Amino acid sequence: MPDVTVTEVDACGLDCPMPLLKAKRALNTLQSGDRLRVLATDTGSQRDFQVFAEQSGHLLLDADQRDGVFCYLIEKR
Repeated sequence: MPDVTVTEVDACGLDCPMPLLKAKRALNTLQSGDRLRVLATDTGSQRDFQVFAEQSGHLLLDADQRDGVFCYLIEKR
C-alpha cells in the first residue's frame, strides 16, 4: 500500500467561512488520494464540511469532536 500524505490545517479560532476556505485552498495543492486533516472550533463547520464533501466529490472519512475542537479527515478525489 503506498504512503498517503496527510496535510493538516489548523483553523481553530476562525469563524465561517474561513475553515472551509482554508481547507479548499489546501486541497488544491494535494494529489488525488492524499488526505487533509482540518481542525476547527466553529460549530457551523460540521454542516459546512458535510455539504462540501457531498458537492465536491471528496470523501469525508471522519468527523469527530473533542474538547470543543472539530476534526475532519478528507480524502481528495
